[in-house]
Amino acid sequence: MKSDKKPDVCVVGLGYIGLPTAAVVARAGCRVRGVDVSCEVVDTINRGEIHIEEVDLDGLVHAVVARGLLAASTQVDPADVFVIAVPTPFDRNHAPDLTYVMEAGRAVAAVLKPGDVVILESTSPVGTTEQLRDLMAGLRPDLRFPGLVDETPDISLAYCPERVLPGRILEELTNNDRSIGGITPRCARRALAFYKLFVRGACVTTDSRSAEMTKLVENAYRDVNIAFANELSIISDRMGLDVWEVIRLANRHPRVNILSPGPGVGGHCIAVDPWFIVHGAPEETPLIRTARGVNDSKIHHVIARADALIAAHPEARVACLGLAFKANIDDFRESPARLVASTLSRRHPDRIRIVEPFITELPLEYRDTSVELIDVDTALESCDLFIVLVDHDVFRSIPLSERAHKIVYDTRGIWPDQPKGAAADAPRLQAVG
Repeated sequence: MKSDKKPDVCVVGLGYIGLPTAAVVARAGCRVRGVDVSCEVVDTINRGEIHIEEVDLDGLVHAVVARGLLAASTQVDPADVFVIAVPTPFDRNHAPDLTYVMEAGRAVAAVLKPGDVVILESTSPVGTTEQLRDLMAGLRPDLRFPGLVDETPDISLAYCPERVLPGRILEELTNNDRSIGGITPRCARRALAFYKLFVRGACVTTDSRSAEMTKLVENAYRDVNIAFANELSIISDRMGLDVWEVIRLANRHPRVNILSPGPGVGGHCIAVDPWFIVHGAPEETPLIRTARGVNDSKIHHVIARADALIAAHPEARVACLGLAFKANIDDFRESPARLVASTLSRRHPDRIRIVEPFITELPLEYRDTSVELIDVDTALESCDLFIVLVDHDVFRSIPLSERAHKIVYDTRGIWPDQPKGAAADAPRLQAVG
């Protein structure tokens, strides 16, 4: 990385993390080339537009593209710093699939030159950064790679995971602390110099394996705590209790902070990352594995309860509120709401309507079905039974006067004032959430 000017940067992967990262780096004055396999994504960005929903991202992308600081391509070009931010899914056996990471590594290896820095940001199993190093070293025997030579290496490799909240990504990319793990301390220092260009939070250096594990631990911690809340909701359902009231009272204890239950756990992080730890240490992870099972089973619990409620009211028209994996975003990755709604739609195709304010058309699973995408007002006018799956602000804003006589199954606890027996056949089922 050149010391006399800001580095040229290549961000590989322009999804929910890659595009905001590319835009923030460009805002800091670096020339950024964003790379994606989708021609549609590339063309959209080069017009100064965006293909994902994120607060303030549209204005930022438009500005940095207009200034010539951000351009998108399907090809990796030479740069000083390469940031890999591609997906890391798992297979049917919950084993991590590093195909996209390694494909990105091959593309980057082809254009490497002495002095370059390669940073992996994709959530990855422990040891992935070293695997990426080994792949690149095999492809570029003309270059010296860290940890494989005694002399000063030509290339620096590091791992630095994001820890951002959808809906606040731009703010948190800038202000959150970062854990920067180098294959060697020198690699960590060179990556640190890059992140200090645009990160105001503390940048803490460590080794690559510790940084990889840190990211997995953060999300496994959240998953375990959500599992406790979801298990409480199932227990409360069995006992006829209002889980939201139980949690509210329990959290008055000064050392208790129970999270909110929901229809399951979604997103590409919390629903996926714990499996990477389980895969790496299958005999030592009974708690993490069980938490994953609890959160996955909660989805089926919600489906069963909703299905029974729909069957009990055969004339009711049903509105499923939300498909995203969390509030106020358009991200459906691993979304429990999406699975619940699609399952109910298959079982009751003529009765289900979908309300999702962050999309203009339904996902592919609804193609060739009679299921309609409607807005909130239409749902209030035409539907009798509401299944709340996502806590979008627009749903929270519906006053009691507009829903008092609806049949409600609230899996998110957004309507604590929904009365029991508001309608003759409309029991308050929020405690099932």
